[in-house]
Amino acid sequence: MATLTIRNIDDTIKERLRIRAAMRGHSMEEEARVILRQAVGGVTGAGLWQLSRQLFGDDKGIALNLPPRGADRPAPDFGD
Repeated sequence: MATLTIRNIDDTIKERLRIRAAMRGHSMEEEARVILRQAVGGVTGAGLWQLSRQLFGDDKGIALNLPPRGADRPAPDFGD
């Protein structure tokens, strides 16, 4: 594993990181890793499911009026 040192972080940013970490039961280092993972690694798995529920959950969804579907088209004839 690599080590990263970040200098000259504003005191308010550090305090907000400390509070955010405490709210999630993480150390500040772990919270910084989570933030970096999300920022550069994208969202996958459970995080993607949670994000989709936040964006499109029951209270934020919309009802679509779908047009009726017609009959299936006939299968192609591969004969002569």
